Amino acid sequence: MRAKTHQTLNLKFLILAISLIFFLFLVFKSSFSSFKENPSPISQALLRKPSNLISETKCSPICTKIPPPLAQALIHYSTSSITPQQTIEEISVTSRVLEKKSPCNFLVFGLGHDSLLWSSLNHGGRTIFLEEDGAWIEEIKRRFPMLESYHVTYNSKVNQAEDLMQVGKKRECTAVGDPRYSVCELALKGLPSEVYEMKWDLIMVDAPTGYYDEAPGRMTAIYTAGMMARNREDGETHVFVHDVNRVVEDKFSIEYLCDGYMTKQVGRLRHFTIPSHRDEMGSGRPFCP
Repeated sequence: MRAKTHQTLNLKFLILAISLIFFLFLVFKSSFSSFKENPSPISQALLRKPSNLISETKCSPICTKIPPPLAQALIHYSTSSITPQQTIEEISVTSRVLEKKSPCNFLVFGLGHDSLLWSSLNHGGRTIFLEEDGAWIEEIKRRFPMLESYHVTYNSKVNQAEDLMQVGKKRECTAVGDPRYSVCELALKGLPSEVYEMKWDLIMVDAPTGYYDEAPGRMTAIYTAGMMARNREDGETHVFVHDVNRVVEDKFSIEYLCDGYMTKQVGRLRHFTIPSHRDEMGSGRPFCP
């Protein structure tokens, strides 16, 4: 999740463009809705006296006020030399889903320099970040206090990945249910209650740290994300896993999010669309299609 400082300017331009397009969409939507439901004196004047447009028209506050979170995101990414670690192509995969789904519920494993981007693209929805480093949480909170983040402790290590893969094949790990009550070793049980109780539309797994043997790795995060998606009452969840060029992210995403649910892979990012296994259609579904 943490950024590298050598990203190209193209990524910054993409972030700015996405934010501006999203803002203009909100402005158009709110202005059009306001015009239909409660025609203002300005719109009535337009119909009555076309010749007096200039003298009678005044700009509505709706069209001149950018939401503060979007304004801060634009300022941050236009002035910072640190950009998100994901590439333009990878970011675009998630942004296209957010364009259709937002405002929605978005869970992100990891807190970093791209967090403000995800929160802004989900403006009006709820975006929660789960982070392993308490000091890093405090630093980000000082800079972006509007972001909702929680500290998470992981008990796993990357060097345990092979053993955990075998554990995940047990019956208790393929039974669909609430992860906090699961007896499967892969299920994360110490997350905030809000995380278990929310119906997540999108889940991004871009943490915890996983590039050395003693790091916690993303085995439990990937498994838990998949179980949350299956355990929702209805509908489907879009799950994204970053850094699939690494062994753990590659094998665990295919095993527990399922190759049959994979929508696409772009660069180091995989996108899975996982349906509910609890609704009428999903009650008889196998763990993987």
